[in-house]
Parts: sequence; C-alpha cells; structure tokens
Amino acid sequence: MTASTSPDDAQSLVDYLLRLGDTTLVLSHRLSEWVGAAPTLEEEIALANVALDLLGQAQPLLARAGEVEGLGRDADGLAYLRDAWDYRNLLLVEQPNGDFAHTMLRQFLFDSYAVELWSRLATSTDATLAGIAGKAVKESAYHVGHSGEWVIRLGDGTTESARRTRDAVADLWEFTGELFATDAVDEAIAASGVAPLASELEPAWRDRVDAVFADAGLEVPTRQWMQSGGKQGRHTEHLGHVLAEMQFLPRAYPGSTW
Repeated sequence: MTASTSPDDAQSLVDYLLRLGDTTLVLSHRLSEWVGAAPTLEEEIALANVALDLLGQAQPLLARAGEVEGLGRDADGLAYLRDAWDYRNLLLVEQPNGDFAHTMLRQFLFDSYAVELWSRLATSTDATLAGIAGKAVKESAYHVGHSGEWVIRLGDGTTESARRTRDAVADLWEFTGELFATDAVDEAIAASGVAPLASELEPAWRDRVDAVFADAGLEVPTRQWMQSGGKQGRHTEHLGHVLAEMQFLPRAYPGSTW
C-alpha cells in the first residue's frame, strides 16, 4: 500500500491476492494427495511437480497479501492459521480428487483458466504480482498441455475411461461458472489496472475447452446454473477436511520452526 492508495483499494487488492493464493494452495494440496497413489510412477512425479509449481505460486501471493494487509501476517500465517470461512479459493479446486479422470478434468478446467489469467497478470500495475505472473504463465502453459492431453486420452480411450471422464464432466462442470463471476472486488481491481475482469477470460477458456472436448469425444454441458461462493468465503464441506490435514502440524505445535 502506497501513500496514494486508499484503504478500500488496499483491501480489494488483499482480497484478490487471497483468492489467487488460496486457490493455488488448495489445488496444490489436492494434487499432493496423489503421491504414492498415482497410476504410474511417471504420472506421480508429474503431479507432484505441478503441485510444487502451484505451491510456489501460492507462497509469494500470500506473502504479498500479508504485506499489503499490514497486520503482521506472513504467508505461513495466512496459509495455516485461518479457518475455512476465511479462505477465498475457487470451489472447483477444493473438490475431491475422485478417480484419475476426475483429477485430470478438474486440473484441465483450472489450467485453461489459469494460463489466460497469468498471461494478463504479467502486465499488472502491481509489480510484485506481475513478477509472479511472469513465471507462472510459463508453468501454466505446461500444466494445461499435460492435463489437456490426459482429458483427450481418457475421453477418447476405452469404454471405461470414457465413461469415467463423462462422469467427471457431469460432476465438475457446475463449478466452472465461478471462474468468471465478477463482483465488486474484481471491478475495483480491474479499474486500478491490477487485473482483468474475470469475465474477460471466459471466451478464450471456452475456445480451449471446446477444442479439447471435441478431440476427447465429450459434449460440453449446456446447463446454466452454476455453484458459487468460494471467492466470498462460502465453501463446500470438502474444504474443512483439506484444511484439517494441511494445517495439523502448525496448529498442533504453534510457533514451531524447522
């Protein structure tokens, strides 16, 4: 926060950074749950690397949020010492891994959004955020290629893999609308040049999703109703279970360092 930044603008920036940081942190933890359980060793390593990339994005985003907030909370404090209702992540990323088709479809839907978002954030008026985005857009380009290839491979694979991929679409599609939902925080951030309106990312996202779904033999759902609320702190029951596991050590041994 600078002398020319109003308290309202600073709070909008904090809220926006938390949305980005919480989303990448929660998805990172979800992917880490595959370590030791992935279908192949190669894929276990790939998922672990994507999880580490996302964690590497979450840390500076949360650190920047704490810096702008000015209340003495660092990245670890924001990650481990908040309750579920204080998290601002997208609902999509907190959904359970399910089977491998569910995980890869969830990842592809997010990656297709993230690669567009980071490319736009690379020109953010917030220099720290622009720097984070410059690295993240390269990572996201790999992520979306990896997850997209799996969606095609599974959707256009065996009868069983195709069925599981269709089931994943049916289960997860209702969480995609929140990716592009715009509220007062988005409007304030866009007005200051920090980030684009979330709704501006949807056309490119749909083009990518349509192309991959066509190659995978999947139908794009036409339902209009979508789940929302994660960006405002209203979550599904799944986030509490994620945080209980992720936050256990810092809460059980407060103040510990290693």
